[in-house]
Amino acid sequence: MKPFMSNFNSHCYALMRIVAGFLFLWHGAQKLFGFPAAMPADVPALITYIAGPIELIGGILIMIGLFTNWAAFLASGLMAAAYWMGHGTKALLPIQNHGELAVLYCFIFLFISTQGSGIWSVDALRKR
Repeated sequence: MKPFMSNFNSHCYALMRIVAGFLFLWHGAQKLFGFPAAMPADVPALITYIAGPIELIGGILIMIGLFTNWAAFLASGLMAAAYWMGHGTKALLPIQNHGELAVLYCFIFLFISTQGSGIWSVDALRKR
């Protein structure tokens, strides 16, 4: 039997990619521009000037579907590093160290990096 909603696989994947990229870019905007909410004053420069551009530019690239494989792979690695540097040192489990979002982003972006841009993307337009 055909799985429920299997006719919409490509559409749901595209929506996941677009939404994940959109949500991710705002973390970079917050780090770099203090918008929509200011970062705490004690945030290390490494986080602001390395993670910020990767989140902002990577999020935009993932959202629009341009160079998606590479942008998502870089974002996945960033989130793995963020988890182990920022959360994993406090406790092992994400529920204890508040690292659930970093883990989810890491694996969502890893999945996106293996699947590519899909439909509704600049890469798909470029291939035509």
